Amino acid sequence: MSSIIIVIFIIFVFASIFPIKKSSSNPHPLPPGPTPLPFIGCIIQMFLNQPTFRWIHNLMDKFKTDILCIRLGPSTHVIVVSSPKIACEFLKKQDNVFISRPEILSAFLISDGYLTVGMAQFGDQWKKMRRIVSNSLLSPQVQKRLQPNRDREATLLLQYIYNQTNKQDNAINGGLINIRMVARHFCANLIWNMIYGKRLFEKGMEDGGPSEEEVAHVSALFGTLKYLYAFSISDYFPRLRGKADFDGHEKKLRAVLEIVRAYQDPLIDERIQVWNTGARTETYDLLDILIKHGSPKLTPNEIKAQIIEIMLATIDNPSNAVEWVIGEMLNEPMLLEKAVHELDHVVGRNRLVEERDIPQLNYIKACIKEAFRLHPFAPFNPPHVSIKNTTVAGYFIPKGSHVHLSRRGLGRNPNTWKDPLRFNPDRHLVKEGKQVVLSDDELKMISFSTGKRGCPGVSLGSTITTMLLAGIIQGFCWEIPGNQSSIELAESNDDLSLAKPLVAVSKPRLPRHLYP
Repeated sequence: MSSIIIVIFIIFVFASIFPIKKSSSNPHPLPPGPTPLPFIGCIIQMFLNQPTFRWIHNLMDKFKTDILCIRLGPSTHVIVVSSPKIACEFLKKQDNVFISRPEILSAFLISDGYLTVGMAQFGDQWKKMRRIVSNSLLSPQVQKRLQPNRDREATLLLQYIYNQTNKQDNAINGGLINIRMVARHFCANLIWNMIYGKRLFEKGMEDGGPSEEEVAHVSALFGTLKYLYAFSISDYFPRLRGKADFDGHEKKLRAVLEIVRAYQDPLIDERIQVWNTGARTETYDLLDILIKHGSPKLTPNEIKAQIIEIMLATIDNPSNAVEWVIGEMLNEPMLLEKAVHELDHVVGRNRLVEERDIPQLNYIKACIKEAFRLHPFAPFNPPHVSIKNTTVAGYFIPKGSHVHLSRRGLGRNPNTWKDPLRFNPDRHLVKEGKQVVLSDDELKMISFSTGKRGCPGVSLGSTITTMLLAGIIQGFCWEIPGNQSSIELAESNDDLSLAKPLVAVSKPRLPRHLYP
């Protein structure tokens, strides 16, 4: 009841602050959607129907539309799209119109004032960071040079699972492995190794597991992702931003960001100092590249913010996709058998899978792509903003509209996908001789988006995900725990991850000498 009173209070506050804007004279209608109230739009419905993404998708079902318009606050139109054809109009046909990002408090805090390539509005800062990230950080040459860092983490992943299996073997004839924990920490350690040239937390547990500090840091990273572009009330009433935290998003986000920065910022400051004193003269990792970038020179704040963004962009999709794939495979063993068969055929059992094998691992990649389609980590793509009034699919899209492509809606659109709720990797297999790629430029699903705001790390993200899944399938047999008949593949109510972390039984399947 108290929350309703607060929202009612907001109505009166904003009724006195904001004038009513005249409706546009554009002859085209806005996309269908709920009727907004004066001054506040649909903010009450959003506040009372949590989580917001489920409310939005329910509205799309109610209005039977692939493009929805919700007005939040006095003037912000939120446009949600679940049709590939309409999505391509936004991000391909009119890419230059929807090239910017909104001014959102969560993005402002995470990017330290929109300093990063992913969250900056269209302008000089975005152009500068885009060149640096694409040409210097994520170039093929740099990725090849840092392959040993990734290989090191693949070896340590194998070691940890093997140690856990041996430790528990007498009790359950195998080892109980928390796939979510393993996948998330693999991704985090891998990107830390590429950024810092080592693990951020070198001292883990004796069996190779994460330390308490590492657990806290990874948890804080995922906590940060939870609030990024999370439809906070203050984002639609900018005049009260910083004065009222109605839904508690700002307080919670600042808390997890403090944990993330407490570990990384001193390390970055120390490395900058080492370069300034001349004690370090060669670039070994991504942090060195950012510090020594010549023209333009990056500030410490730009470096710190961009590193946080790189970490956030690396840990979510790969770990979530692999957890879902293993869960689906355990419930349908034929899928697992086909993946194992491909690995045995391409790699064999006398060596470990390597990045050079990826082009031939089409079934493994098809499984990952199907997880990206059916089980995306985030319900929406990061929002785009229209920089001028325009028309899309016969609808008027006002300047300043926030455009969200629905990963969930595109990937499960029944007009695009046959039997869309079924996990079927075969739908992604292409003609013999062609490789499966994890991206989709036609936006029938979203893994890495497309256009000028598309993810610059498609190659790295594809490599990380494929090596993670291939490594744990090649190295171990996987079974459902003995006290279960199947894996419960239910989504969490708050997000699209599995409601319960996946736990499975592992048993080594390769010759003993291959395990570190």
